[in-house]
Amino acid sequence: MAENSLLNKLDGLVSRFEEVGTLITDPSVIADMKRFVKLNKEYRDLERIVKARTEYINVLNGIEEAKSILENEQDQEMREIAREELDKCNERIPSLEEEIKLMLVPADPQDDKNAIVEIRGGTGGDEAAIFAGDLYRMYVKYCEIKGWKISVSSFNEGSSGGFKEIIFTVSGEKVYGTLKYESGVHRVQRVPATETQGRVH
Repeated sequence: MAENSLLNKLDGLVSRFEEVGTLITDPSVIADMKRFVKLNKEYRDLERIVKARTEYINVLNGIEEAKSILENEQDQEMREIAREELDKCNERIPSLEEEIKLMLVPADPQDDKNAIVEIRGGTGGDEAAIFAGDLYRMYVKYCEIKGWKISVSSFNEGSSGGFKEIIFTVSGEKVYGTLKYESGVHRVQRVPATETQGRVH
């Protein structure tokens, strides 16, 4: 396999992954809960990178093998299979390299923290409150999918449903890192539930 700078970087992390894997089974480390939790997190982060490295190596090997078959094989059926494999691997490489590069970017230490989310109905009266309720249910569903927990701190219900305001805490893995860009004003234009004439607001 040709020299590959990205692969060289990944190779350097494998030994650390193996070292951390050994450390988290050490009774003295397990007894130190703060260190154990920190190493467990590092192990999970490195595990994702090591799995991506394995896939990356398999794809690179697939390219080499397919090229070798195309250069040396006379059987047309084998050549066609190799050509399809080469196309598939070449298509996967750019996105896989991008995924790996993102994994190698140092994480913001705040990203692992929990988040407090506030949703407030703006101008629009009852319809704004209903839309705020829709947003809340959307976040609840998203958090369920991610395996996060939600705890409502306070809320003020709208007279026709929804919420004039709702504040809740989301806890789980990498919550703040995922939700920190969820901000701003949302404008909705639809036939509202409070409309009797079918007009769009």
